[in-house]
Amino acid sequence: MIVPSIDIMNGRAVQLRGGKQPPLDAGNPLELAERYSRVGEFAVVDLDAAMGKGSNRELVLSMCKRWPVRVGGGIRTQKLALEYLNAGARYIMLGTAATPEFCAQLPRERLIAALDSRNDTIMVEGWTKPREGSVEEAIQKLAPYVAGFLVTFIETEGDQCGIDIERAKRLVKLAPDRKFTFAGGAAGGERGLADITALDAIGADIQAGTSLVLGDLSLADAFAAPLHTDRPDGLWPTLVCDESGKVLGLVYSNRESLKHAIESGKGAYHSRSRGLWVKGESSGNGQTLIRADLDCDRDTIRFTVRQEGVGFCHLKRRNCFDDGYGLEKLNRTISKRMKDAPQGSYTRRLFSDEALLASKLREEAQELAQSKTKDEAVAEAADVMYFALVKTISMGGSLSDIEAELERRSLRVTRRGGNAKPEFEGSEGKNEWKSIH
Repeated sequence: MIVPSIDIMNGRAVQLRGGKQPPLDAGNPLELAERYSRVGEFAVVDLDAAMGKGSNRELVLSMCKRWPVRVGGGIRTQKLALEYLNAGARYIMLGTAATPEFCAQLPRERLIAALDSRNDTIMVEGWTKPREGSVEEAIQKLAPYVAGFLVTFIETEGDQCGIDIERAKRLVKLAPDRKFTFAGGAAGGERGLADITALDAIGADIQAGTSLVLGDLSLADAFAAPLHTDRPDGLWPTLVCDESGKVLGLVYSNRESLKHAIESGKGAYHSRSRGLWVKGESSGNGQTLIRADLDCDRDTIRFTVRQEGVGFCHLKRRNCFDDGYGLEKLNRTISKRMKDAPQGSYTRRLFSDEALLASKLREEAQELAQSKTKDEAVAEAADVMYFALVKTISMGGSLSDIEAELERRSLRVTRRGGNAKPEFEGSEGKNEWKSIH
């Protein structure tokens, strides 16, 4: 798969050539991140921190909280590593600090060892100093402590000459149960797509920056490179899901529709009767494309979208099977009632009377806490969820915002002790930090 890369210097995205000079300003890193996130994880590297010339920490932290990122560049203390992980970074990429002793202090499943090689010599501290040992030796030494490796061939960085696939295969064999990503020289055009396909076949990714920024490698084509189909028409089945992962419907994509979707950020598909079909252009029930994913067999695409209007189905239902279920349906119902509930109704009272809503939240939470049977707990939990959603929606939030917050919390490495506040437990509570690993 493709892993787009954003290198940051002085708050701007840049691309280095051979590790020496920034040959081009790639623009606003946040704008690049918005686009790159549509194909999944992407890499963010703080070049200033890597070279010891400053830091883009606040910018990188904001990206961790918003998108699925792999973060690298100047992470040489456990404190900074935990800060990025707790902010939501899927992985941190360690270069200079990639030693067994340092890695052992952090969760292995969230670590990538960045092995930057110039003519078979490992380089550290922003590619400015050599380190003893070969890439092969480092892989064998670090494999027990990390989830994967990022191997960068510095001498070809930014040159778009392609990845040495045979060497990549040899490196992967040294640690076949670890995830490998290769960078340095990612090519554009057909060579670039062939490299992505070849690496994906051995379970490895390719990290690219320059070729994407220059437009020599299409983001949509790079994403689609590993795809195949046994359909005579060459279309790819595309499963459309909402932000909670619930299925909205099954459609089809081709290269034209996939490119349109990834570039525009809209739900766009191939209609066998109309050609390019941008969802919502005629019905008003449009979609924002959050992310596209490939399945494990590389023959099906999943679109995660933010659905607008009455729903996805042409029958004006939430999905092509029914009108939804559970909390998601409740979220839509409450949102609709907030807009059109008649004056004097209970729903209108809840939205307009903050004191009433606060009282109901306390009441239902207490009843849930005091429940004695499964049925009581289920019923009271349902009440709590209803009033919690009313409160959240009244403040401009939604169920998807709650789910996103829970997902961010699941990525934290350190957590609060969890004791109740004094007013709820009758004694002084403590909220000390502790590690969960």
